[in-house]
Amino acid sequence: MLPRDHCWTPNIDRLAEDGVMLTQHVAAASVCTPSRAAFLTGRYPLRSGMVSSNGYRVVQWTGASGGLPTNETTFAKILKDRGYATGLIGKWHLGLNCDSSNDHCHHPISHGFDHFYGMPFSMMGDCIHWELSEKRVGMEHKLHVCFQIMAFAALTLTAGKLTHLTSGSWTPVIWSTIAAILLFVTSCFIGVLIVHADCFLMRNHTITEQPMHFQRTTPLVLKEVLSFVQRNKHRPFLLFVSFLHVHTPLITTEMFRGKSVHGLYGDNTEEMDWMLGKILDTLDMEGLTNSTLVYFTSDHGGSLEAQLRNNQYGGWNGIYKGGKAMGGWEGGIRVPGIFRWPGVLPAGRVIHEPTSLMDVFPTVVQLGGGEVPQDRVIDGRDLLPLLLGTAQHSDHEFLMHYCENFLHAVRWHQRDGGRLWKVHYTTPVFHPEGAGACYGRGFCPCSGDQVAHHDPPLLFDLSRDPSEAHVLTPDTEPLFHQVMDTVARAVDEHRQTLSPVPLQLDTQGNTWKPWLQPCCGRFPLCWCDREGDPASLPAGES
Repeated sequence: MLPRDHCWTPNIDRLAEDGVMLTQHVAAASVCTPSRAAFLTGRYPLRSGMVSSNGYRVVQWTGASGGLPTNETTFAKILKDRGYATGLIGKWHLGLNCDSSNDHCHHPISHGFDHFYGMPFSMMGDCIHWELSEKRVGMEHKLHVCFQIMAFAALTLTAGKLTHLTSGSWTPVIWSTIAAILLFVTSCFIGVLIVHADCFLMRNHTITEQPMHFQRTTPLVLKEVLSFVQRNKHRPFLLFVSFLHVHTPLITTEMFRGKSVHGLYGDNTEEMDWMLGKILDTLDMEGLTNSTLVYFTSDHGGSLEAQLRNNQYGGWNGIYKGGKAMGGWEGGIRVPGIFRWPGVLPAGRVIHEPTSLMDVFPTVVQLGGGEVPQDRVIDGRDLLPLLLGTAQHSDHEFLMHYCENFLHAVRWHQRDGGRLWKVHYTTPVFHPEGAGACYGRGFCPCSGDQVAHHDPPLLFDLSRDPSEAHVLTPDTEPLFHQVMDTVARAVDEHRQTLSPVPLQLDTQGNTWKPWLQPCCGRFPLCWCDREGDPASLPAGES
């Protein structure tokens, strides 16, 4: 094998060579839950309430009541009504239940997918016990502090009773002791509870594996993809394969561990590429390649804060500033965009016009013979003319970049001058000073004293400065005031199209509720394995 200094991704590379590549492709949010909501509905996540105002950036638990509202229309729902078989395999992370543990109001099947197999939540560091943690470490610390308080209270009350300094019943002593014991036991087992609560697999409405056996998840997902394609190859189908890669804890099968020069993140990326290759091979084998539109993207950029000692577990964003969870910086929202449709889309075409994940909604709806809803604002634009080359410019003049429900930045495509401007109203305060991320804090916040509000706003010319390294001023840019005025008017017009809706990710909808917890046994004993014999899974040949 020849030495290499980059990840080996021959299948992604082949997809780009055979298709159309979008270099200005952006997500509608820099974290997964709101980004995925926007992708499926073609609407900014604020319109559906898939944001918060208090720091809860994504759906926090499978036992929470928030999620994609049932009155939202996904492209899957429209294509299903047009006779398509619709399937989602992999990650969902858009909620599950509303009032009971089996009402499935936010489930993929409630949003137009005939078939679902995968994680209703998301792969996360807490799915295995390691140092990078989204919830476990913080909860352990809080529980330990509460335990110390209750233990101190119990000891103090006991000492008072034994020394006759206090009078009355022993009841407060007993209850404070019980509370201390429960807090201590919970702090010891909270990691195990999180794994059982969130890290499980479902097929349609049935839990098949709780908790997950991670070393066989990849072959299980591939087996499901192959089965769906073979079942539906004689009819129109929509299949959304939502990889659990490349997200911490970077679960990677033995076949790929240690294979990349970029450590575990590189290993995980190369395994995802191999999985993509198997899916493309399935289309070839079934004679579906020339009749299938394939789209490849990511829901946000790499997580720079997912770093431990000398290991970078969250990926890199190249020349682009910032990363995951940062509202407007390019590193968090500029993502890959590849469309392949042999014989229809020109191979090797590269498009430098601004496009959005939200554009997939009107594009696939119209290709599937459906109609884009007229009773709501759709922010996506049909990409087909741009992909075919019959249109030279994107239909997007302005794109808004939100962080939760706060507008952080706006990009303006000035078509007459060929310039692409970016205006930042708010940016996160990096930590430590001079760093390029919020190290030591898990992620950058959207509001509060850890963000900077800019007056005048920061201005960049992305067409000349994609790294957002050089702030333009009235002294260095003659069009400074024109750009600011134009973007300000666009923001005012955009805000007039917004209607108040309940925020699904705020505290009320994003707190764990025991009665909503999916469980394949008698709660809290949630354990099952209905996947069958692992020997029957596809072999992992490379």
